[in-house]
Amino acid sequence: MELTATTTIRRPAAQVYAFWRELENLPTFMAHLEQVRTTGDRTSHWVADAPFGKTVAWDAEITEEAPGEKVAWRSVGNADVPNTGSVRFSPAPDGVSTEVHVTLTYDIPGGAIGKAVAKYFGEEPHQQLDDDLRRLKQVLETGEVVRSDGAPWGKRARQEFPQRPAQPLSDAELAKGADA
Repeated sequence: MELTATTTIRRPAAQVYAFWRELENLPTFMAHLEQVRTTGDRTSHWVADAPFGKTVAWDAEITEEAPGEKVAWRSVGNADVPNTGSVRFSPAPDGVSTEVHVTLTYDIPGGAIGKAVAKYFGEEPHQQLDDDLRRLKQVLETGEVVRSDGAPWGKRARQEFPQRPAQPLSDAELAKGADA
């Protein structure tokens, strides 16, 4: 599966790059990441949430880097979720902001069945990436991920209020609404 997403952040490219390159920062805005630990100059260990309360882990290495402009990586060894990716940071036309372009490619455990199951349980990968970039923008522009009163605990709220696909009202719910 290949995912792409872009956002514009009202901060200079060097600042956005520096925040991303400090890999331990990634779980602050990537909802499914539990931990990223730097293990060397260009290597790291990642732990992420997976459907059904499971976690997946992998080691990664940076394969290409242009400070302030780009970082690319790939998983190494026996990764639970083999993946590659890159992030490009380019000045936006306004001369102040940075366009962040993310490309991720990974193998979903279980193939097409795994993808369908994850989507059913509210784990659609394209939406996850868009949401992650929205939170990155919030962190860099406001200093925090903005949370509503309905979900003040962020990631913890997933267990309290799990997402589910939209469903039509049942006959009983329709009848109850007509009585009101």
